[in-house]
Amino acid sequence: MMTFEGLGLNASLVQATDALGFTNPTPIQEQAIPVLLSGTKDLVGLAQTGTGKTAAFGLPLLQLVDAAQKHPQALVVCPTRELCIQIVNEVELFKKFMPALHVVAVYGGTSIGMQIRDLKRGVQIVVATPGRLIDLIERKAINLEQISYVVLDEADEMLNMGFQDDIEFILNNTPKREATWLFSATMPPEIKRVSKKYMDNPVEITVGKKNTANKNVDHQFYVSSAHHRYETLKRIIDFIPG
Repeated sequence: MMTFEGLGLNASLVQATDALGFTNPTPIQEQAIPVLLSGTKDLVGLAQTGTGKTAAFGLPLLQLVDAAQKHPQALVVCPTRELCIQIVNEVELFKKFMPALHVVAVYGGTSIGMQIRDLKRGVQIVVATPGRLIDLIERKAINLEQISYVVLDEADEMLNMGFQDDIEFILNNTPKREATWLFSATMPPEIKRVSKKYMDNPVEITVGKKNTANKNVDHQFYVSSAHHRYETLKRIIDFIPG
């Protein structure tokens, strides 16, 4: 049975997966990580929510970026604040034994000034929602010129939410990217168009059936008045970041 070490991860990342109790990689991790570690191949990963996608791209990113360079080298774009926070929380766990690496989340609904200060401290990996990222680009608070790796996570959801123009704007502003990795639960025509336009002969990995959602995902709802909905959402996110 495959191990994380066997996938080509460095000792610090293997140590982190051991500390987290990860025994063997999930199918998406086993198939994607060796491809992504090359650092030069585009990839389309079709996998349901809850299959370990964050580790599938997060672990290779941590190995590929250069801790000595204090500017953004990898960009993860995702549809929501909640997912943005979740990805950063997971990547922080993966880099437990790589303290020189820094990751920051940028998303709307909170102080942009604080996020700008975080960026100025020097980060290698930025996880962002499209709207806030474009705001930062227009303010010249972030420079994507040195971005080598772009990850589009839950790409189908971003397109469903109307972010196609934003995604194309972001891709057009990362001229030096060496690899683009797209993860999605489904493969609608819009995803195919983005892949064809911005990716170079991507490796395609499919885990499970195409165009299906994971039946093991639990859904919860909370009742709140309209006046308090944002405060309620903030409390839920802070209390249950995953």
